Amino acid sequence: MDPNGPGFVAADIRETEKQNEDLQRRELGITTESQVHTGEIENEKLNATHSTPVPRSPTSPVSPKSLEYNSEKSTGSSEDFRKIDSKIHVREDAPEGDAVFAHLPKEEQDILKQQVDTLPVPVKYFTLYRYATKWDKIFLVIATLCAIGGGAALPLMTVVFGNLSGSFSGYFLGTLSESFSTILNRYVLYFVYLAIGEFVLVYVSTVLFIYVGEHITSKVRDRYLKAILRQNIGFFDKLGAGEVTTRITADTNLIQEAISEKVALTLNGVASFFAAFVIGFIRFWKLTLICMSTVFAIVLVMGTGGRFMSMWNKKSLAAYATGGSVAEEVFSSIRNAVAFGTQDKLAKSYDKHLIEAMRWGVRSKSMMAVMIGSLLCLIFLNYGLAFWMGGRFLTSGETDLAHILTIIMAVMIGAFSFGNIGPNVQHFVAGIAAGNKIFATIDRKSPLDPESDEGVRLDHVQGNLELRNIKHIYPSRPEVTVMEDVNLYVPAGKTTALVGASGSGKSTIVGLVERFYDPVGGQVFLDGHDVSTLNLRWLRQQVALVQQEPVLFSKSIRENIRNGLIGSKFEHESEEEQTKRIEEAARKANAHDFIMALPHGYETQVGERGFLISGGQKQRVAIARAIVSDPKILLLDEATSALDTKSEGVVQKALDVAAIGRTTIVIAHRLSTIRDADNIVVMKDGRIVEQGTHSDLLESNGAYAALVSAQRIQKDQDQQDVPALDEKAALATESELDKAVSRKSSSAGSASADPADKRPGLSRNESTKGSISAKVLAGKSNDDDVKYSLWTLIKFIGSFNKKEWHFMLLGLFFNIIAGSTQPVQGIFFAKAIVALSQPLSQAAQIRRDVDFWALMYLMIAFVQLCAMWTQGISLAICSERLVHRARDMAFRHFLRQDIAFFDKEENSTGALTSFLSTEATHLSALSGATLGVLLSCTSTLVVAICVSLAIGWKLALVCMCALPVILGTGYLRFKILAKFTATAQRAYKKSAGYACEHTNAIRTVASLTIEDEIYQDYRSQLDAQIKESLKSNLKNSVWYAASQSFMFLAIALGFWYGGTLISNGEYTLFQFFLVYSEIIFGTQSAGTVFSFAGDMSKARNAANELRKLWDRQPTIDPWSTDGEKVADIEGHVEFRDVHFRYPTRPDVPVLRGLNITIKPGQYVALVGASGCGKSTTIALMERFYDPLAGGVFVDGNEVSRLELNEYRHHIALVSQEPTLYQGSIKENILLGLGGMSDDKVSDERIIKACKDANIYDFIISLPDGFATHVGQKATLLSGGQKQRIAIARALLRNPKVLLLDEATSALDSESEKVVQAALDKAAKGRTTIAVAHRLSTIQGADCIFVIDRGVVIESGTHQELMKIKGGRYGELVSLQSLERR
Repeated sequence: MDPNGPGFVAADIRETEKQNEDLQRRELGITTESQVHTGEIENEKLNATHSTPVPRSPTSPVSPKSLEYNSEKSTGSSEDFRKIDSKIHVREDAPEGDAVFAHLPKEEQDILKQQVDTLPVPVKYFTLYRYATKWDKIFLVIATLCAIGGGAALPLMTVVFGNLSGSFSGYFLGTLSESFSTILNRYVLYFVYLAIGEFVLVYVSTVLFIYVGEHITSKVRDRYLKAILRQNIGFFDKLGAGEVTTRITADTNLIQEAISEKVALTLNGVASFFAAFVIGFIRFWKLTLICMSTVFAIVLVMGTGGRFMSMWNKKSLAAYATGGSVAEEVFSSIRNAVAFGTQDKLAKSYDKHLIEAMRWGVRSKSMMAVMIGSLLCLIFLNYGLAFWMGGRFLTSGETDLAHILTIIMAVMIGAFSFGNIGPNVQHFVAGIAAGNKIFATIDRKSPLDPESDEGVRLDHVQGNLELRNIKHIYPSRPEVTVMEDVNLYVPAGKTTALVGASGSGKSTIVGLVERFYDPVGGQVFLDGHDVSTLNLRWLRQQVALVQQEPVLFSKSIRENIRNGLIGSKFEHESEEEQTKRIEEAARKANAHDFIMALPHGYETQVGERGFLISGGQKQRVAIARAIVSDPKILLLDEATSALDTKSEGVVQKALDVAAIGRTTIVIAHRLSTIRDADNIVVMKDGRIVEQGTHSDLLESNGAYAALVSAQRIQKDQDQQDVPALDEKAALATESELDKAVSRKSSSAGSASADPADKRPGLSRNESTKGSISAKVLAGKSNDDDVKYSLWTLIKFIGSFNKKEWHFMLLGLFFNIIAGSTQPVQGIFFAKAIVALSQPLSQAAQIRRDVDFWALMYLMIAFVQLCAMWTQGISLAICSERLVHRARDMAFRHFLRQDIAFFDKEENSTGALTSFLSTEATHLSALSGATLGVLLSCTSTLVVAICVSLAIGWKLALVCMCALPVILGTGYLRFKILAKFTATAQRAYKKSAGYACEHTNAIRTVASLTIEDEIYQDYRSQLDAQIKESLKSNLKNSVWYAASQSFMFLAIALGFWYGGTLISNGEYTLFQFFLVYSEIIFGTQSAGTVFSFAGDMSKARNAANELRKLWDRQPTIDPWSTDGEKVADIEGHVEFRDVHFRYPTRPDVPVLRGLNITIKPGQYVALVGASGCGKSTTIALMERFYDPLAGGVFVDGNEVSRLELNEYRHHIALVSQEPTLYQGSIKENILLGLGGMSDDKVSDERIIKACKDANIYDFIISLPDGFATHVGQKATLLSGGQKQRIAIARALLRNPKVLLLDEATSALDSESEKVVQAALDKAAKGRTTIAVAHRLSTIQGADCIFVIDRGVVIESGTHQELMKIKGGRYGELVSLQSLERR
């Protein structure tokens, strides 16, 4: 019923893409002062790992403006940033659509286009039912017949009414053949039979439509995810991050709305409408035919308005989808946003899309009001016409009063029922719009389909790989050739290493071997067979991939490793045998010990994207997953980059063992990991520059030798021959470490009494009740499930529209007028009947009276038109602004929360994105058109009761007895629905989060070939949900059917008592008709109110959830201005006996009495094993968390007592996985300033930060310079380029404390050397804390702290630590040494 339902949340993606492209083209001409929206993700997108441009061939497009700038630069002219931007940013000839491929040969264009193109699918309304099963269709037919029957029952009542009217007339004239009471009782019984019939028909139709709607929508969700999992990787490069989530939740929700109970309501109305006219034609065709003219006017109004509404609705949905992508990106990198204090800037980026959506939404809702107003106006005009012509037919003797009354009543009831379907139109429009791109994706034929059975499966695989004359261009960035004329042979059973600068094409080779993309030229061969002729799924099952940033899924460690067995010959082994393989793989990957130390061992949940375990632990689990299936080909894309040196040595050994007998391709920046490779291939700018063994390449003194010298560690001579630590030796040192931990803990005083904290890890049956941190955590209570009263929630929703109070008052006033028109026309109706009841001998008087009341109808029609238009447009503005503010504020409140909030499983990125796309929208059910209808119904009811009581209080009071029954049944349904909606939302949240998590990691999913398992898991979640909702559906529909059918009993009561009063001579015909018509429409309005129960229950749940979010006070609150002001800091940092456990893992101690002192201006490094607490130290320094015991002090002040934002303003963080957001490079760099206005930053300061981070030359080499869009999740740039921009962002902040959490781990040796020098230079005058696995980056540190199991076990300079005989640091250094032996 609700014309303002959740329609505007979801999106037709085709329109989204069109709109995004238009916005991009429009905004490419704007200078950097007016930056482009942060959400555009289309033609400018590039793929990660390939952004350093190769020397352009003559066919490559080069902007004349960029050439002009480059020549300017080469002559050494001064750099004016504004001039750079204006020259590079303006591209008058910006290509669009297929034009971006125009510079390429036709065959290359075809290869690229088929990887990204999606053909539009024409979606008509019945297309939404395409997945209906045979039983669904049977149920639909039954439901349709019941809905039609239920609708036809109301006009049938007019036949009974017409006959009764004749009896009344006969009673007054004394012409009845039987007693009046007998006739009256008989007709009253007919009403009771109609009530029973209506109950059964409405119940059956509602239950079946809701069930079929859920079943079909479940199939759509199911097929959509299945289709998404079949798409090629190039398709995802063009897709917004949050779009899959929006599609699978909000869009499918819209489809469900369009095919569920809204259909029953619509069919009900349509059946009433047509049944009314059928009855009319039977009674007297001439008058009915005249009344039919209204139908054509209604169709014209609905058709024209619907077209505009659909167009504006799509545009509104498109903007929301893009906003969803922005939100998803921010949530997935929340630590970065918090560290830089960019919450406000990011919220403004999101808000841009909300404002755009609101603009179109207001137009769409206003058009709905115009349509409904016009519809009701036409209906009133129809009554005037019917009475006017009826009077003429009556006086001419062609018909009698009974027939005229039957026709007028039937047409009135039918037409009003038809008017009630108006609000449903938007649900159908929104459902079709939502279906457009969903079905386009489902029908898209993927050029690289992992589910396809096509292609050859080889009986035996040796593992010889060959790349022959490869030319590669990423389909999302057709203007850049990333690989040109590459020939490479990888022999079976040998290890081939790829090294080179970031963006040189190393990871591209991995993508081509996995067949994530098809090259535009050349071929890839496996054992002499072109991989394009092999079965894709089979091919990927022969290959295991470990990526630079490994992705684990939100399940247990055991399940994550077991994913590696899917598709292998071991997939169907017994549980016991699989467990043995899993444990064996974990041992090889050096993961078994740390897994067994976790409280639940292999059953430990790792959280979304594996966030509950450290980077190194995550990487080792990923390696175990890769080798568990004993693959023929192993691809290691920076597989050990996230590991500490000790683990790396052991894991590297394991990988060396694993590589025996299989083909291995290793990509490495850390050259110590590939020194023993059979062949080392050095790449530069998409070409191979040299290859050979480690020794050969060093002797040739070429590019490789230069890379090695950049990474060579300056070792102390005495420690040169420390042997590499093997696995046995590593394990043998455990007891020594325990002693060291014990010694450190005893020096910490109170911590010495904590046996759990001394342990290296918690065994599964170990208690932590005695530890300090455990006691602190025990005192913390969990968030209670708060419930708010309805009045509190109404005030809360109203607060969003405070500024629109004048619009609300205007809407409210005109709603009351619009609602009052129905009871007023009841007076006209009764008067017109009295006029027609006069003796035919007074024909002239009849004509005069009827003409007057017909003109009254004309007047009321235009009053209704003006009232409906005014209230509709006013409330459309209120509704859209409410949703806009609720969404904007919800996003800001999410960004306000502390990091512990985002660590919780229920607050995954997918769940939060889904919350924004649905909850805020549901609020609109208590605003806009729904609120309008509620107010109209209320005023109708009030005015009808008042008029009835004034004219005939006896009959009015008796009729009013039925109202509490109707209201009671409706309220009960409302209450049950509220409970059901809450349960359904929880289920959807989980399944949406599941889908989002896996589609965001599509490369991992594709390489593991686990598409089918994900699909089956998702499907079982949907099946469970359908069973649950069916039970609620059966209960809820009883109350809805009761509230609809009790109306007939009320009418029966009215007729019976009214007839009795007439027979007693107490009431005149006028009094009876007036009271009867007032109460019948009052009752109808009351019934209509509860058709909105579903929407209102959603609104209540949404308001409750939002209010809970509003009231949630984070422990560490970025909105708070409490605390000591921090004008400036020197940079003296101290950790005093710090104990810490993550809130999501309270049983695992991380820091167990950490003591560190850092003097101002010192460069200190933290080194140690994965999971020892290095990154936790950085997190505490940024105050992402507070210590459970002890404290972090800066300049002698405990950081928890300082004003949070001011404190963070003096700190800058460069993390291990750099985060850039959609938008230009300049926008991303400016985020380093947090809340400071961008206008206050000079161009020179930005340029200096970029030069210091060694990224400036790269930026200005791009066609659009600083205005270049980095794309979704910065897929435009390689890892190294992303990291350097992140470093520039940190340096722009000019921090007093610089935190480097593996800041150079993503850089190649060349960049690392320069950036490290820049960081060393930047560290002067500021305190720098660096977490590093690659020890060459921190050998110059003033002090190095070696951390193990949450305490410092060694500290000193590089030289001092190297002198410690058998020291841990010396061990680590020897493992990373690249000295030739």
